[in-house]
Amino acid sequence: MTFGEIANFVAYVYAPAVLVTPLGALSIIISAVLAHFLLDEKLRKMGVWGCVCCIVGSVMIVIHAPQEQTPNSVDEIWKLAMQPAFLLYVAISMSIVLALILYCEPLCGQTNVLVYIGICSLMGSLTVMSIKAVGIAIKLTLEGINQIWYLETWFFVMVATICVVMQMIYLNKALDTFNAAIVSPIYYVMFTTLTIVASAIMFKDWNGQNTESIASGVCGFITVLTGTVILHATREEEQASSSGRMRWQDSGKSFDEEHLTSLYSPEY
Repeated sequence: MTFGEIANFVAYVYAPAVLVTPLGALSIIISAVLAHFLLDEKLRKMGVWGCVCCIVGSVMIVIHAPQEQTPNSVDEIWKLAMQPAFLLYVAISMSIVLALILYCEPLCGQTNVLVYIGICSLMGSLTVMSIKAVGIAIKLTLEGINQIWYLETWFFVMVATICVVMQMIYLNKALDTFNAAIVSPIYYVMFTTLTIVASAIMFKDWNGQNTESIASGVCGFITVLTGTVILHATREEEQASSSGRMRWQDSGKSFDEEHLTSLYSPEY
């Protein structure tokens, strides 16, 4: 897991978030296939179609992904973060997060899954932006252009740390309160969508792209989302059917026990 997270961190340095984030759906495919062979969790036809959708969508995203335009210094990243459009996105995101934490969580946090996932997704989009900035600073430093002494670098580190902690806290709350089969697809959809929006605003990923490439990338993203939802829906159905069988067996066992008890009862 540590190796995978490090690789994911490096990917954000060398590729746009518009490309990296949706490809996270490939981990769902690998999990489903490994569970089929190692954990005896049968991958049904709908699950296979979900995997196919994820693969097709990922290929479309890769083919039509925009070219990465890596900034040459942390100062350039800071200027991108100070753009009015991105500052407006940050202000709106933080306002919604505060409203969800202070107002919505006490009222409906235990009944509405969107409260916790909304907090995770909004903070997650800011996490990716700050982690990308930190990664670029480390890359430039290793290349001989020292970025460690910039205050902006440590500001991005602080923002990334705070966002990651909050994201983990509320994701754990969501998983403790609701079924993982419900939390996972909704979180993936919201987190990926908001991350792409934040990256497009801050780094202008789609600048220079023609309309066809953008439309094809969006279609690929929607295809990946569809495959993800199908995979998790199939898993939820399997869990429901298995729990139903267990309840039926338990009820049958209790009936047999009651019948034997009545047969060997002195009153009988």
